[in-house]
Amino acid sequence: MASNDFDSRRPVIGLTTYLEQAKQGVWDVRAAFLPQQYFDSVTSAGGVAVLLPPQPHAQDAAAAVLDVLDGLILTGGLDVQPELYGAPRHPLTDPARPERDNWELALYRGAQERRIPVLAICRGLQLVNVARGGTLHQHLPDALGTERYRIGGGVFAENEVVVQDRTRLAGMLGAGPFDVHSYHHQGIDRLGAGLVVVAATDDGLVQAFESGPDEAYLVGVQWHPEENTADKRLFEGLVREASAFSQSRRSTGVHA
Repeated sequence: MASNDFDSRRPVIGLTTYLEQAKQGVWDVRAAFLPQQYFDSVTSAGGVAVLLPPQPHAQDAAAAVLDVLDGLILTGGLDVQPELYGAPRHPLTDPARPERDNWELALYRGAQERRIPVLAICRGLQLVNVARGGTLHQHLPDALGTERYRIGGGVFAENEVVVQDRTRLAGMLGAGPFDVHSYHHQGIDRLGAGLVVVAATDDGLVQAFESGPDEAYLVGVQWHPEENTADKRLFEGLVREASAFSQSRRSTGVHA
């Protein structure tokens, strides 16, 4: 294959999905789904979106999937199980979704090993933090005394985060204050190993992290960038990294 064929190939980005009871017409069944904003953000940024529902035999399934992915997005959703970080369950923590947690942990760890670029969004950021030995505040109003991050009713709160200079995130969004869409009641407590905090709110809550300089591309954000349809910079950043990863892998003829 000629080098210009590598350059023109759109990178394949996998997005994790919900697995919940869902209604459509006369049907009321368990179904895998994801809000359209996520995959629209990927395709408008130049990638090809592939949905990744939770599956049994997570390790084997993740290995097969990752061999054909160029990038991975860990999406939002219900709370990560506190049992995974050794904490007792808070009364307001969502019911456990072990099939999703197991699947996404297998995907993330496999992506790390293969150096596949990763964007982690809201729950995704929390899952990565737990995967790397960190912990979570299970209910932020208890820890911070505020409901500012989840006002309820399906309405996204708006919060100002401050992005640190000379970071990967600042290279995409610019340093300094930045308005985001929030919908979460949990957040990072103890930071996972090797993660670098690159944005926070004025109450000290971690709002974004990234990987260190020797690791594969990882950006995690506590907010929902897919809700700002006019700003695709985080998705464009992932697609660029995924395209470079794809070209590197294919030029050597080696699977990730």
